[in-house]
Amino acid sequence: MSNDFPCFEINREIVLPNYLEWYARTYDFVDLCRRVSEGSTNRVRLKETKFLDMTIPLPPLDDQRRVAAKLESLIAKIDKAKLLQSEIQADAQIMLYSAFQQIIECAEYYPIAEVAPIVRRKVEVEMDCEYPELGVRSFGKGTFHKPVLNGIDVGTKKLYSIEPGDLVFSNVFSWEGAIAVVQPEDEGRVGSHRFITCVPKAGIATAEFLWFYLLTGEGIEKVREASPGGAGRNRTLGLKKLEKIEVPVPNYNKQLWFDNLQSKSATIKQAHSENQTELDALLPAILDKAFKGEL
Repeated sequence: MSNDFPCFEINREIVLPNYLEWYARTYDFVDLCRRVSEGSTNRVRLKETKFLDMTIPLPPLDDQRRVAAKLESLIAKIDKAKLLQSEIQADAQIMLYSAFQQIIECAEYYPIAEVAPIVRRKVEVEMDCEYPELGVRSFGKGTFHKPVLNGIDVGTKKLYSIEPGDLVFSNVFSWEGAIAVVQPEDEGRVGSHRFITCVPKAGIATAEFLWFYLLTGEGIEKVREASPGGAGRNRTLGLKKLEKIEVPVPNYNKQLWFDNLQSKSATIKQAHSENQTELDALLPAILDKAFKGEL
């Protein structure tokens, strides 16, 4: 290691390593480290001599052993809960993919232009108006809201209206899964020319079904082939190439059934995400209680 990684020998006569490891995760210890660090921005460095002059509370070894054992037991239960959630989500994804494969088994393929043509809704920019922008995350992780643009700041930038139900592509990052279905909470948002919107034909295809296919191994490979160029922003999805991508179009009612499955899976995933946040918040709370002698 370089000198950016100072190492300290633990005096095992007064502190147990696993007890110190847990204590090092507390807000008190992190605050101690901040107080003995100097520098600015990303060049803040721990001052070893000052660090060694600081004091921490240490109960008898038997108490340390008891606290560490209790913490390890509780954290093991939290980790088990997280693992179970991951397994459930993985099983749900496998179920979705299996159902999808059954639906498209005998389906015919058509160019996107025939089932979800590109629709461009140009916005006439006015200097005294505001334009909230929409972004698309990579790896199929949905949309997000960008800051609001003032008309005067738009300049020569072309803006296009994006509506709920659109299948939207980021033309510079579609090759890594920057594809999403516009949600109701995205209503009123706009995007630059780099965001391509396709509108599925009613009774023919659904945006959610097409989105799922385009993020499968087969689908994303077609998107990549339609995005020539080098890495990053040099790989641009062309309008004509996008229109030629062929997608499976099974019976419309089967697509609706599959979309319902996706919705249920997303509900489970959202519940797990909220529960994950709660589980993550447990650790600092448990540590606080442990080192206050409340465990």
